[in-house]
Amino acid sequence: MRFKKPKNTDEITWTKHSMEKMRFYNLSENRLKRVLRNPDRKEAGIVPETLAVMQRTGTKKHPTEIWLMYQAIQSKVKSSKLKVISAWRYPGISPVDKEIPIPEDIKKALALNSEGF
Repeated sequence: MRFKKPKNTDEITWTKHSMEKMRFYNLSENRLKRVLRNPDRKEAGIVPETLAVMQRTGTKKHPTEIWLMYQAIQSKVKSSKLKVISAWRYPGISPVDKEIPIPEDIKKALALNSEGF
């Protein structure tokens, strides 16, 4: 299956990091939009002024979660625009009201690029 790059629209922009993670975790643009529209849980992101949303996937025997971290950007023309920063698949069920389970490679990449957000 070939990876299809998401297109930036008036409502959503995608960072290079998010596109790399989409390819790595085999996540499509439509799947991540579905997570944004109908999350099972919302939490504060680890990067300042970001939100992380989660939706459960998988089966009862092999549960997984899809996480998406984004930032709402206020603009003068539109009410807000979403900037998708990262996306990942978490194996299992993450603990509620604790630190968001972000893989170490994503934490390192976000720490290096935190000035660009």
